[in-house]
Amino acid sequence: MIKKITGLTALALALGATYGVGAVEKTPMHREAPALAAPQASVGVVATTGIATSVMPQAPIRDVQLRFGQVAPPPGTFVLRGVQPEGQIEFGVRSDEVVSQAQLNLEFTPSPSLIPVESHLKVYLNDQLMGVATITKEQLGKSNHIQMDIDPRYITDFNRLRLVFIGHYQNICENPANSTIWLDIGKASSLNLRYQTLPLQNDLSHFPEPFFDGRDTRPLVLPMVFAGSPDANQQRAAAILSSWFGGRAQWRGQTFPALFNQLPDRHGIVFATNDKRPDFLREHPPVDGPTVEMISHPDDPFVKLLVIMGRNDDDLITAVQGISQGNVLFRGQRAVVDQMQQLMPRQPYDAPNWVRTDRPMTFGELKQYPEQLQSSGIQPYPVSLTMNLPPDLFLIHSSGIDMRLKYRYTAPQLENSSRLSISLNNQFVQAYTLVPDRNQGTEVLHLQMLKGLFDSGKELTIPALKLGAVNQMTFDFDYTTLLASGTEGRCETYTTAINHVVVDDNSTIDFSGYRHFIPMPDLRAFANAGFPFSRMADLSETLVLVNKQPQPIQVTTLLNAVGNIGALTGYPAQALRLSDDWSQAKNLDSDILMVGNIPPELRDDTKISMLVDATQSWVKQPVRQGPLPDMNSPASDAVADSKTTVTAKGPLAAIVGVQSPTHPQRSIVALLADSTSGFELLNQAMLDTGKRAAIFGSVAIIRESGVNSLRVGDVYYVGHLPWWERVWNALATHPVLMAFIAVLAVVLSALLLWRGLQMLSRRRLSPDDQD
Repeated sequence: MIKKITGLTALALALGATYGVGAVEKTPMHREAPALAAPQASVGVVATTGIATSVMPQAPIRDVQLRFGQVAPPPGTFVLRGVQPEGQIEFGVRSDEVVSQAQLNLEFTPSPSLIPVESHLKVYLNDQLMGVATITKEQLGKSNHIQMDIDPRYITDFNRLRLVFIGHYQNICENPANSTIWLDIGKASSLNLRYQTLPLQNDLSHFPEPFFDGRDTRPLVLPMVFAGSPDANQQRAAAILSSWFGGRAQWRGQTFPALFNQLPDRHGIVFATNDKRPDFLREHPPVDGPTVEMISHPDDPFVKLLVIMGRNDDDLITAVQGISQGNVLFRGQRAVVDQMQQLMPRQPYDAPNWVRTDRPMTFGELKQYPEQLQSSGIQPYPVSLTMNLPPDLFLIHSSGIDMRLKYRYTAPQLENSSRLSISLNNQFVQAYTLVPDRNQGTEVLHLQMLKGLFDSGKELTIPALKLGAVNQMTFDFDYTTLLASGTEGRCETYTTAINHVVVDDNSTIDFSGYRHFIPMPDLRAFANAGFPFSRMADLSETLVLVNKQPQPIQVTTLLNAVGNIGALTGYPAQALRLSDDWSQAKNLDSDILMVGNIPPELRDDTKISMLVDATQSWVKQPVRQGPLPDMNSPASDAVADSKTTVTAKGPLAAIVGVQSPTHPQRSIVALLADSTSGFELLNQAMLDTGKRAAIFGSVAIIRESGVNSLRVGDVYYVGHLPWWERVWNALATHPVLMAFIAVLAVVLSALLLWRGLQMLSRRRLSPDDQD
């Protein structure tokens, strides 16, 4: 990790007048070795408190504008009020960069009712006051722009820029909850940063830095370099590694441009064997086994290359498996992976990013950072928790999901006025009253260190039909604030107290005991959860069908697709299989992901809804297409109503989902495009969260205008339900049939009862009985 110096003297000496302020503290292991330093760059070394600081005046710089509309919490604007006076943005600094200049451009509109000068805005960076913006009379009720310099000495790896509003509307008997106390921070506000690149030593002990840096919130762009068009084994090695990097990137997004015998212009990965390597590695010594080595870019000392090398393709696969499972042992410039052994096979639905379905799971296991389940303030901000579920979890007839909720909170001042509201995916679920001290009784918390907080345990049932693959649970503690009151000549005011709320880590949610059953094809499950391939986190039941001589953009599409699945599951695709021969792959009991062209054997009108060729495409339209991606529509709506053939110029791509022709429980998802531009559209759509949300049904057509999805063709089912549940599920979606069966059952019961009564009457009147 690279650490930033906070001393002004060191900053001035290190950067001088070239970049203003900003410097770096670098440990000896992170300094560039003399033999690897750029020959044309001059290096200055400044001693500060015994630490050597190496700064290259000619180092690259980049200017970044962090707009509040992009980095602030949704919707990207702040409305600061008397009871919620704070708003903040967060940003990180990569370990191979340092911020030398920073400036805050603030757009704000204050309430016209505020008292000038007494009302002002304070700006903090990492709890250090950076400046105060006084609100003048001329600014009231108008949009204003100010610029404020931020001292980069206080910028560290992770940073929080906090805005604190001090607002007053009268001098006596002031109510902090008055609606006239507000200040709007606009989306056009921004934080402008100048980053300076730092030289790094070739040391794998910091891996995955600099190839992936968790402080960087931008989408991961990591080039993958091959000597030429890679075969299936080399593509498999790159796919395994891209899935591992995707698991690191997660919500950021990721793309892996494939390059053939070409140097990247940024940090990248190079695959090479002793016999097949890029030209720029011709003089690199051969290796005796799976090797991972970090070297400098031949033309740019600030860019690093991770060389994955072996005697053959099998060594490349062993090397990337060692990276994904054993990188904590890496150190020095080179590491040799002697052996990688899978000790235990993965089980279905055990992806690390998914909620467990074999036992109840605590909220502490679902947290993504330490303070996620707590909040403080006069009006504490809502507490949120994300839950990722297998998309085939059968919850249709469930009465609800059980959740044992435990929470602690500061006692409210008024009785029956404050409450906890619980929402799921922005839909209200339930509310609980926050009771004051005297009504809490035996639920007082026994931990002395949390005295003043109160504990409550509640049984909560979550409506199952509101759950999806990605779910957000929100806990909003809403406190009623005591108001100032009084009469003429007399005023009563109150000092507002900070409220603390905590959702306990030991709260549990239980998804165990539910079956897995889903109607297919469902491209929404593929786009949002990588299903059906992600059923096994290591993709051990997945086969990727690739071209024998793929183009770079086709390899990029493969790596992006597998990297996206790794981001969704949080586990590398260790057991992924690749093939370029459909005749050998079609009999395998696996879900199939196709990239590029469809084999001639599968060009069947009844199986493929859309084929993309160079200049011609055709599509079938369903009888009825709903406006929303709802899989509960009847199967009759998906029957093809028309077929249209169109010849046109322009890029076109498609994602097609069909049932495997050889295994009824298996699926095929094909990523198709008519050109290089079409594959670029496909990759952009899979990276864009908005376009990904528009993917559903059996075919998604991607054009420059956006994504259009259709649900057409046969529906099949993946998973298992007992026959009685299948019958009930079928009747539940056909109310007319259910009514007919109910009437038929009543009639049959009446006939049986009538027949039984007749038999009983005959028996009673029989002559034998009379004797």
